Amino acid sequence: MPAPTSASASVLVLRTVRGATALRGGRLGRLTPYQLFGALFWLVMTLAYWRVPLCCDAGLHAAVVERLRAGLLHPAHPMADLPGEGSPYYGPYAVAQGVLARMAGLPGWGVLKLAGPVHLLVLLTGLGRFVRALTPRPWAPVLALLFMTLLWGTARIVWSGRLGLLPMTTNLGHPSALAIGLTLWAWAWTTTRAREDAPVRFVGPSGLGGRAGYAGLGALYGLILLTHFVIAASALIGAVAVVASRQRGWRRPVVARWALAGVVCGAVAVAWPYYEVLDLVSGTGTDRRDRRLYEEMFAGSWLALLGVPALWVRTRGVARDPLVLMFLMECPLVAYGWVSGHYAYAGALWAVLLPPQCALAVELAAPRPWRRARKVLGGVTAAGACAGFVIVHAGAVVPRSADPVGFAQPVRWPSYDWAAPHIGPGEVVITDGYRAGHSLAGYGPNLVAPVRPDPALDERERERRAADVRAYLAPGSTRAGRASVVRRYHVRWLLLTRRHPVPEEAVVVAWSEETGEVLARVGGDVPVTTR
Repeated sequence: MPAPTSASASVLVLRTVRGATALRGGRLGRLTPYQLFGALFWLVMTLAYWRVPLCCDAGLHAAVVERLRAGLLHPAHPMADLPGEGSPYYGPYAVAQGVLARMAGLPGWGVLKLAGPVHLLVLLTGLGRFVRALTPRPWAPVLALLFMTLLWGTARIVWSGRLGLLPMTTNLGHPSALAIGLTLWAWAWTTTRAREDAPVRFVGPSGLGGRAGYAGLGALYGLILLTHFVIAASALIGAVAVVASRQRGWRRPVVARWALAGVVCGAVAVAWPYYEVLDLVSGTGTDRRDRRLYEEMFAGSWLALLGVPALWVRTRGVARDPLVLMFLMECPLVAYGWVSGHYAYAGALWAVLLPPQCALAVELAAPRPWRRARKVLGGVTAAGACAGFVIVHAGAVVPRSADPVGFAQPVRWPSYDWAAPHIGPGEVVITDGYRAGHSLAGYGPNLVAPVRPDPALDERERERRAADVRAYLAPGSTRAGRASVVRRYHVRWLLLTRRHPVPEEAVVVAWSEETGEVLARVGGDVPVTTR
């Protein structure tokens, strides 16, 4: 680049391609590499997401939509026959989904199926925006998408907040996927805002300017905070890293603009009427199931460490690089979850791995000829991406019918369509099945003991309910003891696996030929059916 002339003043303007969407770049009418590959990726993963039955925590999120559809202003607890006041699952996005379900007459499961492609679109466009804010290299967003979805680890871990191909087949409809996509948009705009006030001005993707732009940015962070608290924690830390690396010259107007963004973010979060966001600070991470994410963290993420050399390259000649700072500042957040026992903070791992993945993409998108070190890095990265695809992720996009190798396929949970028509909305069920406990509430029924912690239900009360369920199902339980549990929680139904016999006082209504599970009514004469 030629040196600036004296007429160009002291501000050097580095221009990147402007556009209305993150996938746009270059002249109108000409596809960029990211537009092409991003569109193909969206199509393939949408079909893969629709191909695999919803499972795991999808039942919880479907239950949230069902409760909002039944009572938009005062929804019940997502999984129990209790008030839902104070539940963090009732954020603005969930309420919008509830409105859609009411207007369109869609069930909660249907809303989640439709939400997956929308979340994926937000995620893809956000990634494109963020990478384009870091570099003008046109192939960098494509490589970032490739590494973000393949460079995780060689352990098959399907969990919310993971961006690999295999987890995407089950978690694209979760609020965490939307929160990550919005975070990438927010980081891109934060980078643009910080650079606009720097001596070296970067004219990045177009957006709101002036105070309105900072206020809008703060509102976006507030929306992320109300959508997913753990993702929001990593989003805010990433924003601090970006501002600390890009902002130069902390003049009073600059401080005032960033303060405005912070105030708007806090105001949006505090003003939300469904729950107190500050209650989540000490209450997040009580579910010990998330401990597994820490125990298997290295096996599930070590391939992303291939990007650490690219991070080191970015430190040379640059005092404060955004990706380096982001990596260093996100690591303590994940470590805090392990030390404190708030294991849900393992969900912030994506924000630790994304900086090396993006740094690797920027480094390998450099024009040729390459130095020997870059060639070696490229070869090792290609081998790592192939290993991740073959060992973990291939089954996400290769159906079993077209699989010549026998790749590991996504988990396929059974449907409970055979049982749901018999159970009325809000009726209480006792179940001993892990999958039924996660799925049934998504059809409208309630459980005696919810499977996930929730600030709306005291943890001691949830544990007491779980103990009552275990006592009901115990081999030595008496009819009088079981009747006491039925009366206490207004139980109407039992859904039992082969592990537990149906009590003598219950009447079998339906059973599943696929799983052998039995649906029984507690008392009453009901016709028997088979599904």
